[in-house]
Order: sequence, then structure tokens, then C-alpha cells
Amino acid sequence: MKSKADDMALFVQVVRSGGLAAAGRVLGLSPASMTTRINALESHYKTRLLTRNTRSIKLTEAGERFYQGCVRVIEEVAAAEALLQDADPDLRGTLKIAASSDFGRQYVVPAVAQFSVLHPKVIVNLSLGEGLVKLVESGTDIAIRYGNLNDSSLISKPLLNNRRMLVAAPSYLKNYGTPTSYQALQQHRCLILERAGQALNDWYFLDKATQTTTIETVPTSLLSSDGEVLRSWAIQGLGITIKSWLDVHNDIKSGRLIELLPTQTLGFSPTDSDKVALQAIYPSRQFQPRHVKAFLRFFSEYLQQATS
Repeated sequence: MKSKADDMALFVQVVRSGGLAAAGRVLGLSPASMTTRINALESHYKTRLLTRNTRSIKLTEAGERFYQGCVRVIEEVAAAEALLQDADPDLRGTLKIAASSDFGRQYVVPAVAQFSVLHPKVIVNLSLGEGLVKLVESGTDIAIRYGNLNDSSLISKPLLNNRRMLVAAPSYLKNYGTPTSYQALQQHRCLILERAGQALNDWYFLDKATQTTTIETVPTSLLSSDGEVLRSWAIQGLGITIKSWLDVHNDIKSGRLIELLPTQTLGFSPTDSDKVALQAIYPSRQFQPRHVKAFLRFFSEYLQQATS
């Protein structure tokens, strides 16, 4: 007979694997057995936990609450076991991290390398990309990203202040001239970020004369969904782009890039200047695994040193 704890662990695995068949492969169970177990779970609680089709699953509202509760119970059990097994002081476990590509390669990749040397029994799975990660569905422990938190079921830890910047290389400015107003960008080559299939070529500025926010739809010369690619193109002198201060401050210090229109640039939205602080986002859990908390502490200290 399966216990409630077994059912909770199975449900968590289904959500993290993204489907019954994938979870069954991890657990060594057939798709038919997985379907029977989930059906029995939903029947027991008399509520639909998952919306399922042949290709994917999606948590219902009740399923989301049940998933969070299952995770808390499993982690409380793990915390209790850790107290009994404290003879092993080493951190261990799997740590899944998501970050944007440019920031991730500059800061998270070397930080993970150092953390791995200090804690070799922690297996780190690092995912880089510009899209927003669904932490619960993907089983991500920590997402490091710019912007405010919208999902109230998650919690955030501020890491560093940040702002958007308009930048270009000295070689570009020598060849094409330096824009003295946001309107002048119409005569320049602009490097555009693509997010979720949408070109972010509506750039927001503060009009100093009227003290109002204005949109400038800038011409697209090159387009990429990878922020690191845009920074590389800018350094090569191929155009002007908008980047976060954290992504380009080393390039500005070294002279590879120059900031343009600093008192006017807002970013990709009229309130971008207030919403681009760097944050660590993680599921709302009363008990975080030791290795997750340890990495958060380590990375916060690493960032302070790397950006000082």
C-alpha cells in the first residue's frame, strides 16, 4: 500500500518532469501505473489537480496549492533526516538555477564553478536564456533575473541595484557620429533584443524639455534573442543597444563601450528604471535545502566582490 508521502513524492516528480510518462521513467513506473496513481490521488481529494493532454500537463489552481504543500512536507522530512544524519557536514543535492544569458555567462557561470569546487557533492544544473522560467513547473530552485516579482506564490531576494543603459562602441561613434537626442536614433544602427518572438524596438526615454516619457520606435539593424550577442555586436562597433548596467559596467570601465543619453534613457518600458534590480527568485518554502541557502549566500557575496 502506498503512503501519502509516496503519493506526494510522485506528484512532485510529475510536475517537475513535465508529464506522467517522463516522471514514470524517473520512478520506474509505466504510463498506465502513473495514470492510475494520479487518478486515485484526484479521486481521494475529489478535485482536479492536473489538466492533461497527450503532450503536456498543467497545474490547476488546486494543483498548484497541493504541489507547494507537497514540496514543504517533503522538505520538512528531508530537514528532519538531515538532523539525524548530521555526521555528514558536506552539502549535497541537486541545484537547478536559471539566469539570463549575458548576465549568466559573466557572473553565474564563474560563481557556480567556484561553488562547485567548494561543494563537490552539489550537482548544479544551470540554464541560460532570456525567457522567464516557470519555477514550479520546471523544478527550478533559483531564478536570477532582472525586474520586480509578479507571482505572489514566489519570494525574492534583492541582490543588486541596476538600470538600463544606451551604449555603443567608440569605433561605432567614430564612424556614425554620437546621437545627442533620442530622436537622432532614427539615423543610427540599432541592435534589438527579441523576447518571446517580439522585437523590443520601442525604446522609452525621458524628454528633458517636457519632463514626460516618450516612446521612440527605433530602426532595427540586427536582432537577437540572446543578450550576450547584442553586447558582443555593440563591442564590435555594429550599432547602439540597450543593456543593463550589470551586463556592461566592465565594458564601460575598460572603454569598450560608452554610455549615451544617460539622463534620458529609461529602457523597454516607461517604468523600466524602477523595475530592473537584480533579484533571486525562488519558490515560497518554509524549509529550503541547505545547499540552496548556501548558494544564495555565496552568490550574493560573489556579486558584491565582482561588481565593486
